[in-house]
Amino acid sequence: MGDENRDMMRQMVREFVDKNVRPYVMEWDEAQTFPVDTFKAMGQLGIMGVLVPEVYGGAGLGYHEYVDIIVEVAKVCGAVGLSLAAHNSLCTGHILTFGSEDQKQRWLPKLATAEWIGSWALTEANTGSDALRMGTTAVLDGNTYVVNGTKNWITHGKSSDIAVVMARTGEKNRSHGVSAFVIEKGTPGFTHGKKENKLGMRASETTELIFDNCKVPKENLLGAEGEGFKQAMKVLDGGRISIAALALGIAKGALEAAVKYAKERRQFGQPIANFQGISFKLADMAIEVEAAELLIRQACELKNKDKEVTKNSAMAKYYASEIAVRCATEAVQIFGGYGYTKDFPVEKYYRDAKLCTIGEGTSEIQKLVIAREVLK
Repeated sequence: MGDENRDMMRQMVREFVDKNVRPYVMEWDEAQTFPVDTFKAMGQLGIMGVLVPEVYGGAGLGYHEYVDIIVEVAKVCGAVGLSLAAHNSLCTGHILTFGSEDQKQRWLPKLATAEWIGSWALTEANTGSDALRMGTTAVLDGNTYVVNGTKNWITHGKSSDIAVVMARTGEKNRSHGVSAFVIEKGTPGFTHGKKENKLGMRASETTELIFDNCKVPKENLLGAEGEGFKQAMKVLDGGRISIAALALGIAKGALEAAVKYAKERRQFGQPIANFQGISFKLADMAIEVEAAELLIRQACELKNKDKEVTKNSAMAKYYASEIAVRCATEAVQIFGGYGYTKDFPVEKYYRDAKLCTIGEGTSEIQKLVIAREVLK
């Protein structure tokens, strides 16, 4: 997409968010409301299937445009940005990358238009970073897999219409012992558990998924049996770009709010922006935001060319998430006492930013991935 078209697309997203998200941000946050109707409207806008080819009802765009969209949303509400990213990158992305032609035709048009909301289930209560030891199992019985177990921290676990679920079909702690399945809502034995009461990202729903002798047709297996873990790791490579974009959006939102406030707030007869203690904070934040964006854009270039992106997406995700926390913290400091109240936006950036260092691989796991790549 050319620069002019990208500018128009960003403007379109900005206008949508200003009208349909901004007025409700704190209301949704306080009540932990997952605004399903807003996501359906985003589907009509074409941003729930950003990377999905037009033949399957998607927008058919690349990673640069995808990052643009997430940043514009996350600048206003990190929670809505998170759910947008999880729907696009994880659930939809997994089916797009590893589904058969029949599977793509069956599910992608519903996901790309947000007729269906998607979720993706890897993590369990006892297996976060150590995902290979998952307890959820899928046992083949004739033409049906019987799935048993519980998944934790699942974005849209309650409201999703469809989930991509990783389950053990072989030995524990073996990468070839895990397979990926598409499970539709309404399948007997498939329910959701409690909704988590979270520090931040509160408008992005997080619940358990529970499988009790859940019978899944064999044709819902993505790829071959035993390929699920490798698929999940590749999906996370792309997903990390979207979480980096989410973090970048939060950092940009915090920086913009801090710059505006520093020009308006007066102490000792002048704007606080005139004081070096404040202006240097803003300078550091601006440098970090620029550096994070460059790392993200580098990962986008590689992903668009279908090149190896593991190291670069991990670097982008690690750095962007860490600077989002720092920028949000400094923004609260610049706002002083007002930054600690819910009357101003920076306390929410502060709460939302932290998840970016945890979800889709903690900062520590990113360092592990980066070190492994560097030492190859």
